[in-house]
Amino acid sequence: MPDVPMIEMTHVKKAFGAVSVLKDISLQVPRGGVVALIGPSGSGKSTLLRCLNLLTIPESGQIRVGQSRMDFTSGHKLPGDRELAAFRARTGMVFQNFNLFPHMSAIENVMAGPVTVLKTRPEEARAAALALLDKVGLRDKADVAPDKLSGGQKQRVAIARALAMKPEVMLFDEATSALDPELVGEVLAVVRQLAAEGMTMMLVTHEMAFAREVADTVVFMRDGVVVEQGPARQVIDAPNEPSTQSFLSHFHNSALPAQR
Repeated sequence: MPDVPMIEMTHVKKAFGAVSVLKDISLQVPRGGVVALIGPSGSGKSTLLRCLNLLTIPESGQIRVGQSRMDFTSGHKLPGDRELAAFRARTGMVFQNFNLFPHMSAIENVMAGPVTVLKTRPEEARAAALALLDKVGLRDKADVAPDKLSGGQKQRVAIARALAMKPEVMLFDEATSALDPELVGEVLAVVRQLAAEGMTMMLVTHEMAFAREVADTVVFMRDGVVVEQGPARQVIDAPNEPSTQSFLSHFHNSALPAQR
């Protein structure tokens, strides 16, 4: 059903001790939509992504990805390990620090999930992994160990590894923040390609020009709440809320393309 959102978060709350990190978050992402989460450090952006694929368990609220729904409202039983694993398989997560297996080659990293979790035959997993490495421009690095790859190449392997699980959505948690500036573009090019192919995505990013170009919607968060959301160019070029205006004023005008 194309009109049903691919991602839906309803009244999601999360606290760590006395600190309330997510305060009643409700968001929707349409099928094929790209949402960029922006905001200052500590605003809850990364926690939101981690709640979405249940690496962090919310205290309350509901989360749905595709046809799979999790309910954390009072009285509902928390999901077991098998339910969590099945739900997480619907979301591909790319972190800022790559998290590749150091003792495996690039292609072995990409094959690991399908072979161990999806029980794909090794020869099929290898063929699929080669195709994915080709997709991210790294087929020639298939047998290279992670410590011989640049940061940008490691991140592209991490994207291929996430895609190997055939997720319904992709989540990027500041995927370029650990990279040298000259390597950022090669990772963003892969994300741009996925967006063009219709992959549903949520990105936590500080790359404002990229968010403006690739995202359909920008969500500005501060202190655990959604302050403003709307079409990417509208929010970045002409934000309505004073706190959004203040945040974006820290980014040099030269970093953003001229308004059209």
